[in-house]
Amino acid sequence: MDYRYHCFIPAGTGHNTLPFNPCALLDFTLLRLDAGQSWSGATGDREILAVILGGTATFTVGGHRFESVGGRANVFDGRPHSVYLPAGAEVTVSALSDVEIALPSAPSDLAVGPYVIAPDRVAAGRWGAANFGRDYHQILTEISQPDLPAHRLIVGETYTPSGNWSTYPPHRHKHDNLPAEAAHEEMYYFRVNPSDGFGICRMYTDEGYEENFTVRDHGMHMMPEGYHTVVSAPGYTTYYLWFLAGTQRTQGAHEDVNLSWVGKTVPTLRSVGL
Repeated sequence: MDYRYHCFIPAGTGHNTLPFNPCALLDFTLLRLDAGQSWSGATGDREILAVILGGTATFTVGGHRFESVGGRANVFDGRPHSVYLPAGAEVTVSALSDVEIALPSAPSDLAVGPYVIAPDRVAAGRWGAANFGRDYHQILTEISQPDLPAHRLIVGETYTPSGNWSTYPPHRHKHDNLPAEAAHEEMYYFRVNPSDGFGICRMYTDEGYEENFTVRDHGMHMMPEGYHTVVSAPGYTTYYLWFLAGTQRTQGAHEDVNLSWVGKTVPTLRSVGL
Protein backbone atom coordinates (compact mmCIF):
# COMPACT_ATOMS: atom_id res chain seq x y z
CA MET A 1 0.00 0.00 0.00
CA ASP A 2 1.25 3.49 -0.81
CA TYR A 3 0.57 5.41 2.38
CA ARG A 4 -0.50 9.02 1.98
CA TYR A 5 -0.01 10.07 5.59
CA HIS A 6 2.52 7.65 7.09
CA CYS A 7 6.26 7.08 6.68
CA PHE A 8 9.45 6.26 8.59
CA ILE A 9 12.04 8.96 9.06
CA PRO A 10 15.68 7.96 8.48
CA ALA A 11 17.53 7.69 11.79
CA GLY A 12 21.19 7.88 10.87
CA THR A 13 23.81 10.17 12.37
CA GLY A 14 23.26 13.75 11.24
CA HIS A 15 20.22 15.78 10.21
CA ASN A 16 17.46 13.44 8.99
CA THR A 17 14.49 14.75 6.99
CA LEU A 18 11.09 13.31 6.09
CA PRO A 19 10.96 11.38 2.80
CA PHE A 20 7.72 13.22 2.00
CA ASN A 21 5.36 15.59 3.79
CA PRO A 22 1.65 16.12 3.05
CA CYS A 23 1.35 19.03 5.51
CA ALA A 24 1.41 22.68 4.45
CA LEU A 25 2.57 24.08 7.82
CA LEU A 26 4.25 21.38 9.90
CA ASP A 27 7.62 19.80 9.24
CA PHE A 28 9.92 17.52 11.22
CA THR A 29 13.58 16.59 11.24
CA LEU A 30 15.57 14.29 13.54
CA LEU A 31 19.08 15.30 14.62
CA ARG A 32 21.37 12.52 15.88
CA LEU A 33 24.94 13.31 16.91
CA ASP A 34 27.69 11.25 18.47
CA ALA A 35 29.51 12.72 21.46
CA GLY A 36 31.82 15.49 20.29
CA GLN A 37 30.02 16.12 17.00
CA SER A 38 28.35 19.42 16.07
CA TRP A 39 25.70 20.52 13.59
CA SER A 40 24.96 24.04 12.39
CA GLY A 41 21.93 25.37 10.53
CA ALA A 42 19.41 28.19 10.32
CA THR A 43 15.73 28.34 11.23
CA GLY A 44 14.83 30.57 8.27
CA ASP A 45 11.17 31.59 8.37
CA ARG A 46 10.23 28.82 10.82
CA GLU A 47 10.04 28.40 14.59
CA ILE A 48 11.46 25.12 15.89
CA LEU A 49 11.14 23.38 19.24
CA ALA A 50 14.24 21.25 19.81
CA VAL A 51 13.04 18.44 22.10
CA ILE A 52 15.89 16.43 23.61
CA LEU A 53 14.83 12.80 23.19
CA GLY A 54 17.99 11.53 24.88
CA GLY A 55 21.46 12.80 25.74
CA THR A 56 22.94 16.24 26.39
CA ALA A 57 24.04 19.08 24.09
CA THR A 58 25.03 22.74 24.14
CA PHE A 59 23.01 25.13 21.93
CA THR A 60 24.32 28.36 20.46
CA VAL A 61 21.41 30.37 19.04
CA GLY A 62 22.48 33.72 17.66
CA GLY A 63 24.12 35.51 20.57
CA HIS A 64 22.64 33.11 23.17
CA ARG A 65 24.39 30.05 24.54
CA PHE A 66 22.62 27.32 26.51
CA GLU A 67 25.04 24.91 28.15
CA SER A 68 24.45 21.21 28.83
CA VAL A 69 20.78 20.98 27.85
CA GLY A 70 19.23 17.55 28.35
CA GLY A 71 19.96 14.64 30.62
CA ARG A 72 17.35 11.94 30.20
CA ALA A 73 18.71 8.73 28.68
CA ASN A 74 15.80 8.28 26.27
CA VAL A 75 12.14 9.24 25.86
CA PHE A 76 11.06 6.68 28.48
CA ASP A 77 13.29 8.29 31.14
CA GLY A 78 11.31 11.24 32.47
CA ARG A 79 10.34 14.70 31.27
CA PRO A 80 12.35 16.40 28.52
CA HIS A 81 14.50 19.47 28.19
CA SER A 82 13.64 21.56 25.11
CA VAL A 83 14.95 24.69 23.40
CA TYR A 84 12.69 27.10 21.50
CA LEU A 85 14.46 28.31 18.34
CA PRO A 86 12.81 31.38 16.83
CA ALA A 87 12.61 32.23 13.15
CA GLY A 88 15.63 34.02 11.71
CA ALA A 89 18.20 32.38 13.98
CA GLU A 90 21.56 30.74 13.30
CA VAL A 91 21.92 27.57 15.38
CA THR A 92 24.79 25.32 16.40
CA VAL A 93 24.24 22.15 18.41
CA SER A 94 27.30 20.55 20.05
CA ALA A 95 26.84 17.05 21.47
CA LEU A 96 28.28 16.49 24.95
CA SER A 97 27.13 12.86 24.80
CA ASP A 98 25.43 10.84 22.11
CA VAL A 99 22.29 12.89 21.59
CA GLU A 100 19.00 12.59 19.75
CA ILE A 101 16.90 15.71 19.17
CA ALA A 102 13.46 16.06 17.59
CA LEU A 103 12.96 19.27 15.61
CA PRO A 104 9.26 19.94 14.86
CA SER A 105 8.71 23.27 13.10
CA ALA A 106 6.11 25.63 11.65
CA PRO A 107 6.11 29.01 9.84
CA SER A 108 6.54 32.01 12.12
CA ASP A 109 7.16 35.75 12.04
CA LEU A 110 7.24 36.07 15.83
CA ALA A 111 10.08 38.32 17.01
CA VAL A 112 11.24 36.67 20.23
CA GLY A 113 14.48 35.34 21.69
CA PRO A 114 15.32 31.65 22.18
CA TYR A 115 14.66 30.00 25.53
CA VAL A 116 15.00 26.69 27.35
CA ILE A 117 12.03 24.72 28.67
CA ALA A 118 13.27 22.75 31.69
CA PRO A 119 11.59 19.53 32.85
CA ASP A 120 9.96 21.32 35.81
CA ARG A 121 8.00 23.45 33.31
CA VAL A 122 6.59 20.36 31.58
CA ALA A 123 3.09 19.48 32.79
CA ALA A 124 2.39 15.77 33.33
CA GLY A 125 -0.84 13.85 33.85
CA ARG A 126 -3.13 11.13 32.58
CA TRP A 127 -5.95 11.21 30.04
CA GLY A 128 -8.72 8.64 29.65
CA ALA A 129 -9.40 5.60 31.82
CA ALA A 130 -9.36 1.79 31.80
CA ASN A 131 -7.81 0.45 28.58
CA PHE A 132 -7.77 3.86 26.94
CA GLY A 133 -5.79 5.55 29.72
CA ARG A 134 -2.48 7.13 28.71
CA ASP A 135 0.11 9.46 30.24
CA TYR A 136 1.12 12.80 28.80
CA HIS A 137 3.69 15.59 28.95
CA GLN A 138 2.63 19.05 27.80
CA ILE A 139 5.87 20.77 26.74
CA LEU A 140 4.74 23.91 24.90
CA THR A 141 1.00 24.58 24.98
CA GLU A 142 -1.20 27.58 25.55
CA ILE A 143 -2.83 25.65 28.41
CA SER A 144 0.17 24.63 30.54
CA GLN A 145 2.81 27.19 29.48
CA PRO A 146 0.81 30.34 28.56
CA ASP A 147 3.79 32.57 29.41
CA LEU A 148 6.12 30.91 26.88
CA PRO A 149 5.86 32.63 23.48
CA ALA A 150 5.31 30.73 20.23
CA HIS A 151 3.54 31.63 17.01
CA ARG A 152 1.98 28.33 15.93
CA LEU A 153 3.64 25.33 17.59
CA ILE A 154 1.86 23.22 20.22
CA VAL A 155 4.02 20.30 21.44
CA GLY A 156 3.74 17.39 23.88
CA GLU A 157 4.44 13.70 24.49
CA THR A 158 2.11 10.75 25.07
CA TYR A 159 2.89 7.30 26.53
CA THR A 160 0.41 4.54 25.72
CA PRO A 161 0.75 1.52 28.06
CA SER A 162 0.76 -2.12 27.04
CA GLY A 163 -2.51 -3.04 25.33
CA ASN A 164 -4.04 0.43 25.76
CA TRP A 165 -5.56 2.83 23.26
CA SER A 166 -4.55 6.46 22.94
CA THR A 167 -6.18 9.51 21.34
CA TYR A 168 -9.42 7.69 22.04
CA PRO A 169 -12.18 8.37 21.18
CA PRO A 170 -10.65 9.36 17.82
CA HIS A 171 -10.75 13.07 17.08
CA ARG A 172 -9.94 15.50 14.27
CA HIS A 173 -8.76 19.13 14.00
CA LYS A 174 -10.57 20.21 10.84
CA HIS A 175 -12.48 23.47 11.37
CA ASP A 176 -11.95 26.67 13.35
CA ASN A 177 -15.09 26.43 15.44
CA LEU A 178 -13.83 27.37 18.89
CA PRO A 179 -14.05 26.31 21.61
CA ALA A 180 -15.29 22.98 20.26
CA GLU A 181 -12.74 22.51 17.45
CA ALA A 182 -9.64 24.24 16.04
CA ALA A 183 -8.16 23.79 12.57
CA HIS A 184 -4.70 22.27 13.05
CA GLU A 185 -2.34 20.00 11.21
CA GLU A 186 -0.79 17.39 13.49
CA MET A 187 2.12 14.94 13.42
CA TYR A 188 3.18 12.04 15.65
CA TYR A 189 6.76 10.77 15.92
CA PHE A 190 6.85 7.26 17.44
CA ARG A 191 9.21 5.24 19.63
CA VAL A 192 8.48 1.81 21.13
CA ASN A 193 9.68 0.14 24.35
CA PRO A 194 11.09 -2.52 24.08
CA SER A 195 12.30 -1.32 20.69
CA ASP A 196 11.41 -4.52 18.81
CA GLY A 197 7.70 -3.99 19.60
CA PHE A 198 4.89 -2.36 17.71
CA GLY A 199 1.53 -0.68 17.84
CA ILE A 200 -1.17 0.19 15.33
CA CYS A 201 -2.53 3.59 14.37
CA ARG A 202 -5.66 4.36 12.38
CA MET A 203 -6.40 7.54 10.44
CA TYR A 204 -9.64 8.16 8.55
CA THR A 205 -11.55 11.09 7.09
CA ASP A 206 -15.17 12.18 6.89
CA GLU A 207 -14.97 11.46 3.15
CA GLY A 208 -14.15 7.77 3.68
CA TYR A 209 -10.35 7.64 3.23
CA GLU A 210 -8.61 5.31 5.71
CA GLU A 211 -5.07 4.18 6.57
CA ASN A 212 -3.99 1.63 9.16
CA PHE A 213 -0.28 1.74 9.97
CA THR A 214 2.11 -0.42 12.00
CA VAL A 215 3.80 1.75 14.62
CA ARG A 216 7.51 1.07 15.05
CA ASP A 217 10.55 3.11 16.10
CA HIS A 218 10.91 6.29 14.01
CA GLY A 219 7.48 6.00 12.44
CA MET A 220 5.73 9.25 11.46
CA HIS A 221 1.97 9.82 11.41
CA MET A 222 1.31 13.02 9.42
CA MET A 223 -2.20 14.42 9.63
CA PRO A 224 -3.21 17.46 7.61
CA GLU A 225 -6.73 16.04 8.02
CA GLY A 226 -8.64 13.15 9.53
CA TYR A 227 -9.56 11.39 12.75
CA HIS A 228 -6.76 9.43 14.43
CA THR A 229 -6.13 6.88 17.17
CA VAL A 230 -3.28 4.60 18.38
CA VAL A 231 -3.07 1.27 20.23
CA SER A 232 -0.02 -0.42 21.82
CA ALA A 233 0.53 -4.14 21.39
CA PRO A 234 0.41 -6.08 24.70
CA GLY A 235 3.84 -6.09 26.33
CA TYR A 236 4.95 -2.80 24.77
CA THR A 237 4.68 0.91 25.51
CA THR A 238 4.43 3.29 22.58
CA TYR A 239 5.63 6.87 22.82
CA TYR A 240 4.79 9.65 20.44
CA LEU A 241 5.89 13.25 20.26
CA TRP A 242 2.83 15.18 19.09
CA PHE A 243 2.87 18.63 17.59
CA LEU A 244 0.28 20.84 15.95
CA ALA A 245 0.15 24.06 13.93
CA GLY A 246 -2.73 26.15 12.61
CA THR A 247 -3.84 29.73 12.29
CA GLN A 248 -3.89 30.08 16.10
CA ARG A 249 -2.67 28.22 19.22
CA THR A 250 -5.98 27.53 20.96
CA GLN A 251 -6.45 23.76 21.13
CA GLY A 252 -9.73 22.16 20.21
CA ALA A 253 -10.72 18.73 18.88
CA HIS A 254 -13.90 17.22 17.47
CA GLU A 255 -14.51 13.60 18.48
CA ASP A 256 -15.98 11.08 16.07
CA VAL A 257 -19.69 11.32 16.95
CA ASN A 258 -20.10 7.57 16.47
CA LEU A 259 -17.55 6.87 19.21
CA SER A 260 -17.78 9.92 21.48
CA TRP A 261 -20.07 8.00 23.87
CA VAL A 262 -16.98 6.08 25.05
CA GLY A 263 -15.45 9.26 26.48
CA LYS A 264 -18.60 9.86 28.52
CA THR A 265 -17.95 6.59 30.40
CA VAL A 266 -14.70 7.88 31.96
CA PRO A 267 -16.31 9.13 35.24
CA THR A 268 -18.05 5.76 35.68
CA LEU A 269 -14.88 3.79 35.01
CA ARG A 270 -12.92 5.87 37.51
CA SER A 271 -15.62 5.57 40.18
CA VAL A 272 -15.40 1.77 40.14
CA GLY A 273 -11.60 1.82 40.15
CA LEU A 274 -10.96 0.42 36.67
